[in-house]
Amino acid sequence: MDEALLRSLTPGVLGILVRRGADFAAAEDAVQDALVEAVRVWPEDPPRDAKGWLVTVAWRRFLDATRADTARRRREDLVEEEPAAGPASAVDDTLRLYFLCAHPSLTPSSAVALTLRAVGGLTTRQIARAYLVPEATMAQRISRAKRTVSGVRFDRPGDVATVLRVLYLVFNEGYSGDVDLAAEAIRLTRQLAARVDHPEVAGLLALMLLHHARRAARTASDGSLVPLAEQDRSRWDTASIAEGVAILQAALARDRLGEFQAQAAVAALHADAPSAEDTDWVQIVEWYDELVRLTDNPVVRLNRAVAVGEADGPRAGLTALAALDDSLPRHTAAAAYLHERDGDLATAARLYAEAAHKAPDLAERDHLTRQAARLNARLGR
Repeated sequence: MDEALLRSLTPGVLGILVRRGADFAAAEDAVQDALVEAVRVWPEDPPRDAKGWLVTVAWRRFLDATRADTARRRREDLVEEEPAAGPASAVDDTLRLYFLCAHPSLTPSSAVALTLRAVGGLTTRQIARAYLVPEATMAQRISRAKRTVSGVRFDRPGDVATVLRVLYLVFNEGYSGDVDLAAEAIRLTRQLAARVDHPEVAGLLALMLLHHARRAARTASDGSLVPLAEQDRSRWDTASIAEGVAILQAALARDRLGEFQAQAAVAALHADAPSAEDTDWVQIVEWYDELVRLTDNPVVRLNRAVAVGEADGPRAGLTALAALDDSLPRHTAAAAYLHERDGDLATAARLYAEAAHKAPDLAERDHLTRQAARLNARLGR
């Protein structure tokens, strides 16, 4: 059974049922029933039109499930008006699902889970494993999200920016279990880019490819984090870098700059440098200035402060950092790094230890603890 084929067909089939008038929750249940039936039947009797087969079976399952309720006559009228199968309007149906799953009434975590289920075609079990939560917990989250968007009408264009943020959240989850969420986010963003001619969609795809290209070099053999400056650049995926840069250049040429394009430009400058010492930090600061103008995001300002420390010296970086709220994530770690660059090893060691206590995950905590231990050893402590 070709699982990848089933996953690729899922959003189109679900979109057709929703367009025919099925509410989202019931349509999604019917599609899942059709997928189970496909797994059972197709190995012995593969259909000539896989998508048409799934649409037919899912629609029949939906009708069976609703025939006893008060909407029976309306549903039967709908099926007489619509053909029983076929991939008509596949592009619009898939886009409808992207916007539906990124509906503003959903929390970010629910939007991500629903996107992975409805557009990505992942099972509840796979999503739960990827997020390291019990399957029952994820099932409840998805059920609540489906109920929330059931009955939502698309009488206005969807918000591309919201869809992109959901996909970026998926990408940032990385990977665990049997589902590589970073790779899945790239696949879904490629799918969206093929359907939406928007420079920010291209910018997000470029950003994902450029970050993902460094994945193999991010951890050592013992699982510890390897900072960007210390990574073995021969392990970077040059094909992904070249593709990301080409996509970014085409997007920037349209002169409609957005935050994902600007982030991708920063990533491209890192990827283009043959060594950490050759990094064009002055240009990176300029791109961070653009990001601050576009978003005024405090995390962007923090990253800019570190870049200023590289471009203009650690004292300049510390001055920029001092203007920011010290409760920002990774503020203490950034201060530790800049103090070390400035030669104040005692302060840096203390701050690295403080940052380790605030680290959001075990790998980062271990890395910061090692940095503190390294400096303390140099100080003879």
